[in-house]
Amino acid sequence: MNGATSLKDAATGNAEALAARADRAELAVYTRLPFVPVRGEGCYLFDAAGKRYLDFYGGHAVAITGHSHPKVAEAIAAQARQLLFYSSAVLSAVRVEATELLLRHAPHPDSRVFHCVSGTEANEVAFKIARKLTGRRKIISFERSFHGRTLASLSAAGLPKYRVTAGPVLVPHHVHIPFGDEAALARELDGDTAGVICETIQSLAGIFAAPDAFYRRMAELTAKAGAVLIFDEIQTGFGRTGTYFFADGVGVKPDLITLAKGIASGIPAAAVIVAPHLAKQIGSGDQGTTFGGGPVAMAAMKATLEVIESEGLVENAARMGALLLRKLTGMTGIKAIRGKGLLLGLELDRAASPVVKALIERGVVAGTSSDPQTLRLLPPLIIGEAQVNEFVGTLTPVLSHATA
Repeated sequence: MNGATSLKDAATGNAEALAARADRAELAVYTRLPFVPVRGEGCYLFDAAGKRYLDFYGGHAVAITGHSHPKVAEAIAAQARQLLFYSSAVLSAVRVEATELLLRHAPHPDSRVFHCVSGTEANEVAFKIARKLTGRRKIISFERSFHGRTLASLSAAGLPKYRVTAGPVLVPHHVHIPFGDEAALARELDGDTAGVICETIQSLAGIFAAPDAFYRRMAELTAKAGAVLIFDEIQTGFGRTGTYFFADGVGVKPDLITLAKGIASGIPAAAVIVAPHLAKQIGSGDQGTTFGGGPVAMAAMKATLEVIESEGLVENAARMGALLLRKLTGMTGIKAIRGKGLLLGLELDRAASPVVKALIERGVVAGTSSDPQTLRLLPPLIIGEAQVNEFVGTLTPVLSHATA
């Protein structure tokens, strides 16, 4: 089969043929959703037959500005025509401009940014900074957390089913404690603790957050121990929870913030925001990456940040999240609603996977989690009341008629 055949299969909606060919070519590491999107526009995806799907999952929280936002798409195209790539070994105006926009919202004035490619890379960089600058070894993380799929990130993961994918050897000196347990954190913080990493809302686990006061107490205890506080905001950053960073909403100024997912609206990009007291200790050669900060990624990131600001998407996430919460509260089939803004977990009275399948059949995409009864919602931040009503109107009969 050649490339032309592949395009024909996708364009004609021959999903079975495409899946069979993918099975012969790709590692079988994903359970695929039962539809094949070929185009995206705003909050919607379209398959080859023209069927429209309301996207309330956003490709794992990536489509923050929606699909193919005109300003982002044009910025990517213009940059690709001008200079497709050169590494961060040279100065780049678009990288400086994107970084300045990002730092406009940083918790600490005079912070600095390290650009990389993925969330797990950002977390690996954060671990390295914490260990190198403190001269200590231990990293504390929380049960049920997820931080990525490279070795140290898996070692920090609080979900055992993911740790085992690393094989027989994990990075040593990683410890896990219950999320929200102040006493356990106080016991583990010692003279060998380099850092504490917190996935601010535990998304893959099923959308779990701690009380706001815990995050503030965590910051106090970590600082007192001389360790580095790392907020993993890979999913919560850029307004998803109704504030620019989750840290803003709980009144915490972490030493390091790791970012990825929607940072460039779908172009692979990630970043670590480094507080000034750490940044001044990092010099030439201490970090590096080939593709991080590349021109196309930075053009996408700059345009994404401009759209977030100009279209008021942070405020919109807060409004639409509150509207969703009001409309979903008390709905048949929903036992509990967890999360904040447009990062919500619906704990159902039944398995979530059949509900996701039923929704997709009706033209709505949602997600599952490691909790088999939790439905995850991570829609683009551009959704409006019409899309909220469409989602609720589709979910209501599904939960009313499906078997619990």
